[in-house]
Amino acid sequence: MNAALRLRRALGDDARVTVVSCDPYMTYQPFLAETAAGSIAPAHVVVPLRRVLAGCTVIVGDVLRIEHARRTAIAATPASRQEGGTGEIELPYDEVVVACGSVSRTLPVPGLAETGIGFKTVEEAIGLRNHVLTQLDIASSTRDVEIRDAALTFVVVGGGFAGVGALGELEDMSRYATRHFHNVTAGDLRWVLVEAADRILPEVGAEVADRTLRELRRRNIDVRLSTRLESCEHSVARLSDGSRLPTRTVVWTAGVKPHPLVAACDLPRTGDGALRCDATLRLEGTAHAWAAGDAAAVPDLTAAEPGTLCAPSAQHAVRQARVLADNVVATLRGEPLTDYRHAHVGSVAPLGLHKGVASLYGRRLTGYPAWLMHRAFHLSQVPTLNRKSRVVADWLLAALVKREIVALGSLETPRAEFELAAGSDRRPDA
Repeated sequence: MNAALRLRRALGDDARVTVVSCDPYMTYQPFLAETAAGSIAPAHVVVPLRRVLAGCTVIVGDVLRIEHARRTAIAATPASRQEGGTGEIELPYDEVVVACGSVSRTLPVPGLAETGIGFKTVEEAIGLRNHVLTQLDIASSTRDVEIRDAALTFVVVGGGFAGVGALGELEDMSRYATRHFHNVTAGDLRWVLVEAADRILPEVGAEVADRTLRELRRRNIDVRLSTRLESCEHSVARLSDGSRLPTRTVVWTAGVKPHPLVAACDLPRTGDGALRCDATLRLEGTAHAWAAGDAAAVPDLTAAEPGTLCAPSAQHAVRQARVLADNVVATLRGEPLTDYRHAHVGSVAPLGLHKGVASLYGRRLTGYPAWLMHRAFHLSQVPTLNRKSRVVADWLLAALVKREIVALGSLETPRAEFELAAGSDRRPDA
């Protein structure tokens, strides 16, 4: 979105900018944890592409592969799939920008594909919120000890900012929600964080990570370091330390990998499957092809150690997009290119209402100051004044009224009630 917007502004009517995206919006992922906790409305963390990218052609669909040898992208749209034939359309181009991002990096853990819940999209955040509240409903209405224990045990795998942020917000929300559930108390909840490394939050210094670890444990969150999830079949999470945890909830936030589209391109890749770029964001040894974001392996020129790559974060992706767009324009106009250079300014994450962790511009904070820094920093970064205003309105409203604790599980099966009325065998809770 940022690359297309900058290209459109720089080139005007001299070029046609086409954006192909599987969704008609861009998701501001740093707010997903607060969306899952109900502090921000889901519609307010997404930015409509057609509104922002005025003057660009926006195609909602999937790029299946890129045949750069003949400068053509092969895509499929909802319309093309219904028109017969192969369901594919060809999109010829002069310059291609591959910014397809990443997907969750999963491992061959038995039961993970069937029961695991990711945390990269707004749909997953909404689904996870509904799922957690539904587990409280189940626990409140059963006398079966095994069902109750599994419902009230929540396992989060991955101790980076995504995992710690999701865990912190959801644990805080669920603890508040127990006030309104019969036969369930905050002390009945069991939240477990599983991290394969010997520390959490590798994105920040050891001091902040240790303070965060102490804060999580003070809240009776069970943090298992140097531990791996070995299976999660039959509502039981088996860990490498020998533990068996009855649970109906396994949240997977253990890293990311380049989008599968990258493997379907005839473009240079690294051994890890990312697109190999030089410092100008151009694909190495490849004219007319550019990449940025999580799918791109971009050298970090500010790192002390040669060969270091930029971390897969929004902080780099947004800034890379600007340099990339400027370099595309420079190429078209025969001007010199600029190297991408950005020193990481740090990271911030929420841990619940009035709780957070931050390492930003050299300042390391936890607790309320870090929570304020998280909100201030990300409010300044979320695109468009429209979305900034809506997020602020959500925060103000949340400060004045009580939290919502309703699970809208029917969002995932919106036709179930109608199918029941029409005589289908499907139940509304299917």
